[in-house]
Amino acid sequence: MCFPIAIADTENNETANDFALPVDLIRTCGIILVLLLHAANEYYTTIMASPLESALYWWTSTVYKSFTLPCVPLFIILSGALLLQPSKLNEPIRVFLKKRFNRIGLAFIFWSAVYLAWAFFVTQMPVTLSNIVEGSFLSLFSGAYYHFWYLYLILGLYLITPILRAIVSCDSNKILKYLIGLWFIGVSVVPVIQLITGYSLNDTLFVMGGTIGYFILGVYLQRINVRPSIVYGLFFSSFLFTIVSTWLMHFHFYSIGQNYFFFDYLSVNVILSSVTMFLILSKFPADWPKNKHPIICRVVHAISKNTLPIYLFHLIIMETLQRGYLGFKLSLTTMNPIIGVPVITAVTLFVTLGLVLLMKKVPVLRTLIG
Repeated sequence: MCFPIAIADTENNETANDFALPVDLIRTCGIILVLLLHAANEYYTTIMASPLESALYWWTSTVYKSFTLPCVPLFIILSGALLLQPSKLNEPIRVFLKKRFNRIGLAFIFWSAVYLAWAFFVTQMPVTLSNIVEGSFLSLFSGAYYHFWYLYLILGLYLITPILRAIVSCDSNKILKYLIGLWFIGVSVVPVIQLITGYSLNDTLFVMGGTIGYFILGVYLQRINVRPSIVYGLFFSSFLFTIVSTWLMHFHFYSIGQNYFFFDYLSVNVILSSVTMFLILSKFPADWPKNKHPIICRVVHAISKNTLPIYLFHLIIMETLQRGYLGFKLSLTTMNPIIGVPVITAVTLFVTLGLVLLMKKVPVLRTLIG
């Protein structure tokens, strides 16, 4: 049996062939992996600078992070799968951009203001007019907090979507494979050659850079059939490769100064793990698990519907728990990291989701939070 993939258009519920993409499941898995990644990141931001640093913390964080690295690529691949369908070619550019920018733009402004206030609270910086103006400009041009980079990425992909729609509408797998091949060589193969040899090609040679290849993969993966044995084999191999290569770079080739080279979203191993994880999740029916587990289905749908505000809000909740602002700490500094990472992830997810659902009961906030 192979993995046949088709798309369920979330706007008009059209399906292709006999299968539909489980959008809710993929989005939910993606946001859980994001939270798990940030929970595991506490090792790098806190533990490494404390006496708690040990092999246990390093291995725990490395293993969890190696598994979570497909989080952002999953969202990009899914976006490409939904937005680059040939059926959407005739959508006017102005209509498409207005629809997307209204949601992303308002959320960007609202959450930038929230994180600006959060920064004043955390750093105890004086709330003066000059500090507010400076913080506002920084929020606009570089993002209010470190995870805002994803909004710039999505906006960039939205800007190029009308052009890519015209390209993929030709219905030629050869063109898609050629574009993906150029991208893969430029962002993954060339950096590995440079790492090994110390020599690099001029970076103007490959213009297909960044995450655009993931976006195109979203539509290409709909057109291929892959044997499950190959999919699972590549997924587990890439996961193990990430762990082993990071261990080698950290403890045996540390002089190179690229300890976390294989943690990059554009490294060969992360591309393989992202594509195969997407294929694995795509095997589930679109209505999973509606028939057998309606409660789980409602939770998954609620998370999926609110991935944007959860993504933008969750760091305030997570850091509040980790730093003990509520009078208690939920942190890797107070518990075994093997248990701590998933516990912090679960608590952050459901607290954030609960607060988002409450906020959406307020009409003005429902529009602003995303």
